[in-house]
Parts: sequence; structure tokens; C-alpha cells
Amino acid sequence: MENTLVDKTFRDSDGKIVLAQMPNLPLIVWIVTSLLALIFTSGKINIVLDVLANGSLFTWAWLELFQGVNYFRRALGLAVFIAIIVSKIQ
Repeated sequence: MENTLVDKTFRDSDGKIVLAQMPNLPLIVWIVTSLLALIFTSGKINIVLDVLANGSLFTWAWLELFQGVNYFRRALGLAVFIAIIVSKIQ
């Protein structure tokens, strides 16, 4: 198989096109804590859930950025990483 930019962008090491994968632990934690934060909208529990959600999404983005299976997944990690930083600056 030819190793073109399109292949590097969308294919993994097995040659399969990978755009989405099963969620890993940081992404599952982010989903659960974000949903719980919608239920517990005030108090210390909301603060803890917000910290856990942001920390787990940050971890997911970091892992994708440096260990993503292809360039698309790494770019996705970078985009989420930048979005987290920008959302906290504003």
C-alpha cells in the first residue's frame, strides 16, 4: 500500500480507516461527570464534577495528541486541547 498523506491522515497501522473509536476511560469519565454536572448544578459537588470533567477531557486530548492512531485523531486531540484552554481563558 502506498503511504500517502491521505493514508497517514485517516488510516491506522493496520491500514484501516479510523475516524472514531470506542471511548477510552478519560472520555467515559468526561461524559459521566458532564452529565452529572447537569443534575447537580450548584455546590461543592458541581465544582468537583467540573474539575473531573475538565481533567479527564484534558487527559483524553493529550493522549490523542501524542498517541493517536493517525493524523486525524492527533489533530482532533489538538483541537480539543486548544478548545479547553480557550474556554478557560475567557
